[in-house]
Amino acid sequence: MELEAESQTLDGTHSEPDPHHLPDFNESSLKVPRRPILYLPPLLSKLPPGFSHPLPELLGAYRPLATETHLPNIDPASLQLHKALHRFHPLSDEYAETPYENAFNWDELVLPEESEREWYVVVFHSKRKEGSDGGPLYEADKQAHEEAVRNGGLIMYWYGVPHPETGLNLATCIWQSRAHAIAATSQPHHVRAMRLAAASYERYELRRYRLRKVRGERALRVEPYDRGDVGW
Repeated sequence: MELEAESQTLDGTHSEPDPHHLPDFNESSLKVPRRPILYLPPLLSKLPPGFSHPLPELLGAYRPLATETHLPNIDPASLQLHKALHRFHPLSDEYAETPYENAFNWDELVLPEESEREWYVVVFHSKRKEGSDGGPLYEADKQAHEEAVRNGGLIMYWYGVPHPETGLNLATCIWQSRAHAIAATSQPHHVRAMRLAAASYERYELRRYRLRKVRGERALRVEPYDRGDVGW
């Protein structure tokens, strides 16, 4: 699959890519893109059967992707967050070295004032080993992701691309609860992905946060995780 789709003219030459076409993201297109990647959409977990919400009007550049697997369940506040996360995107190409609370457009993600909840956030800071083969890790990570959605709790996963100069990267996921995230770590595909990651990365660091929605406010708060349960 190509990163961008081109249309072919009658004389056999290729025109500029269609700006309204959503590119395909896979291991090869992210590693060796045909053109610079101008945006990275969030990968949202598909809602449980029977659940839906009116989608926000989205700018073409940030239309999200969706998993193949459906979540088994979702609570009302998390459903509202899921809708808001359709607009999630980084504010610059320097997201890997920017404080997490400043790296993304959190102030644009608003929920109804009456909502009140916390979610558990995990952030992966990484730098790949030079010459490491990303194919097996990409496939294992994809399987671990679908496994996590199937078992419940994972709302969104977003992954960046290595910085062209530093090689640093960032990925992040938002869970309905810390308990869901902990349960996912014992699943077989997750265990395999972590083993491959240990062999593929020069640097691999996890950081954890609370994503809070306070009643009476519309904006979300991003706070470092300290201790205790988060979400339910």
